[in-house]
Amino acid sequence: MSATANADIPAAAPEHLHSPDLLRLRPALSAHRPRILILYGSLRAVSFSRLLAREAERLLEHFGCEVRIFDPTGLPLTDAEPASHPKVQELRDLSKWSEGQVWVTPERHGAMTGVMKTQIDWIPLSVGSVRPTQGKTLAVMQVSGGSQSFNAINQLRVLGRWMRMITIPNQSSVAKAFQEFDASGRMKPSAYYDRVVDVCEELVKFTLLTRDVSSYLTDRYSERKENAAKLEQRVSLRSI
Repeated sequence: MSATANADIPAAAPEHLHSPDLLRLRPALSAHRPRILILYGSLRAVSFSRLLAREAERLLEHFGCEVRIFDPTGLPLTDAEPASHPKVQELRDLSKWSEGQVWVTPERHGAMTGVMKTQIDWIPLSVGSVRPTQGKTLAVMQVSGGSQSFNAINQLRVLGRWMRMITIPNQSSVAKAFQEFDASGRMKPSAYYDRVVDVCEELVKFTLLTRDVSSYLTDRYSERKENAAKLEQRVSLRSI
């Protein structure tokens, strides 16, 4: 960067300003199947969010993914048990394993369910210097008992951004879900089903596109600057 360019942004620390590196954005691609975790937000015996999660699982496997679904049964309320609880560890391990996620929630009282929020709340934003969800892809879906709504998936988008995930543009909202599944629990052909296919296909593309560069995509000026300051402080303390 030239001195003239630096003079235009005097508040910035030039040693931490990095221009985008095209080579780092185009690394060798991983050959393993994309790893996708699906979370759903209901404990009911007949759960339409779980049925929708299963449909997503089948589609994602068709598109070449390795898919795991977390069963929230037995997961304690956030902070009601220590993080060493087996279900919490299972959830956190799956989140760490994944390269992308699908969140599927019912809409209840105009919002996502407590079951859904509890799962997300148990996934830490950071563990030491590691951010477990940062740079992972995310798709959001919801089911409703009445007319089509986007309240719950809008909330999921906010949470995805807060967890520093790459939330794909497409989304699925299935209205009157009780009409959209047959007696065997399979989703019927419909425009709603077509949208689910669209979402899964898009998630796989975004995951393949970003998984090998996610650490570079989320490499931030402010964090580089902060980390350098902390390192300088540690070095100074050692020299005392």
